Amino acid sequence: MTVTVYVPRDTTALALGADRVAIRLQRGAKARDVEINLVRNGSRGLFYLEPLIEIDTPEGRVAFGPVTPGDVDALLEAGLLEGRQDHPLALGLTEEIAYLKRQQRLTFSRIGITDPVSIEDYTALRGFEGLKKTLALDSQAVVDEVKTSGLRGRGGAAFPTGIKWQTVHDQPPGQKYVVCNADEGDSGTFADRLVMECDPYMLIEGMTIAGLAVGADQGYIYLRSEYPLAHAILDEAIERAVAAGYLGDNILDSGRAFHLEVRLGAGAYICGEETSLLESLEGKRGLVRAKPPLPAIEGLFGRPTVVNNVLSLAAVPFILDQGGQTYADYGLGRSRGTLAIQLAGNVRCGGLVELAFGTNLRELMEGFGGGTLSGRPLKAVQVGGPLGAYLPESQWDHPVDYEGFAAFGGVVGHGGVVMFDDTVDMGDQARFAMEFCSVESCGKCTPCRIGAVRGVEVIDRIRAGESFDKNLALLTDLCDTMVDGSLCAMGGMTPFPVQSVMQHFPDDLTPRQAVTAGGTTC
Repeated sequence: MTVTVYVPRDTTALALGADRVAIRLQRGAKARDVEINLVRNGSRGLFYLEPLIEIDTPEGRVAFGPVTPGDVDALLEAGLLEGRQDHPLALGLTEEIAYLKRQQRLTFSRIGITDPVSIEDYTALRGFEGLKKTLALDSQAVVDEVKTSGLRGRGGAAFPTGIKWQTVHDQPPGQKYVVCNADEGDSGTFADRLVMECDPYMLIEGMTIAGLAVGADQGYIYLRSEYPLAHAILDEAIERAVAAGYLGDNILDSGRAFHLEVRLGAGAYICGEETSLLESLEGKRGLVRAKPPLPAIEGLFGRPTVVNNVLSLAAVPFILDQGGQTYADYGLGRSRGTLAIQLAGNVRCGGLVELAFGTNLRELMEGFGGGTLSGRPLKAVQVGGPLGAYLPESQWDHPVDYEGFAAFGGVVGHGGVVMFDDTVDMGDQARFAMEFCSVESCGKCTPCRIGAVRGVEVIDRIRAGESFDKNLALLTDLCDTMVDGSLCAMGGMTPFPVQSVMQHFPDDLTPRQAVTAGGTTC
């Protein structure tokens, strides 16, 4: 009898030795005369358990993790290939792991289950069903379904996806484009990468549906260059999708066309801003464009363009398959559907958590994350990337939704949650925000280009004790100028983490205390 063994192949698992684990398993099985079917699946997103290997049993898939290459022989001796769980790394049935079982996975329902590039695996779990239903509808009906879902951009601005599609749909016939922003650069985020490495056909299907909905026949995935594995998997998946008739000149014999290509970014954070991304995609320097005109009217090469984040497009197949209202039944207020939350930083159980909008940070950080890896008390959490505010404990019980967070100055953004224990110096974190902007600014507008540099200098003077009150007032004015005067969110949001430190952690933004040793000031 052949035993099916699953070993993940995403970047995180590979970094932790998954390839070596797979080789050891193959060698060990051969030495025991056991035939195995080794499937290199995607990660389940439970990074604290990677590499997480699974064994097919009559009761379901049984998980073991985190497995190092050195653990393999002992696991085999304990009956791993028979599905026995007589080993400390045994976790029971995968689907019963509490971290996974408590989630509401709509977008990420397939990751970790399938071979990422197997179309057969994808279609066995309702893959391309949304595309088939799209082909049976007129384009306006498809746009209406996305509107009904309440889906909003998952890249930061949270703009309603259906409204963006409607704008492109309503432009006169002619060349239109669909562009996926896969330049995932926010600290503590990895959900886009998991989509592309673990379920690439979902993104391909979502982009194809978008193209059919708005009348675009060409799509581009603008991928950050730091994701070589995602690049390889996407290229292979696109090639297979074309061969199987899900992409190309005649999608599923419908006579309708959509073509898709991957284009690499150049390592610039600012190219996560949609107009800067379009400039880069056109072969130019990544500078932010003034708006209007909006990209939906004059986007790539001056043509109407849908620009959506990976997670927005990845949600579309479920919406078209199960219905917009089914998706909208999840969530809170105007924040509908689910959010992919990424737990990172000083966290014991880091990984992906997909839940309907409405949960709170405390439950995420403690109930899922298990608190800090250091074991020390939590002090602050940054949500929404390096431009998001640092939130104190008094704000951890607010429901996670766009309007709720905006009401107290928080940012949901791409769903990254970076945790800090009580040893963090929040003054250093405020300085980092300004320094980050000074490095990553495209340089087009003065408030961002000059303001961030001056911001670093002012914070350094504050921390050195130079004219403390005057420099603190100057920092306040500088932040207000950047928020009100910057051309895009890069400069407009950089003050958010600085202002949050000034408001919630003022004791950390004070002159550094001199260190004394043996009565001598050092």
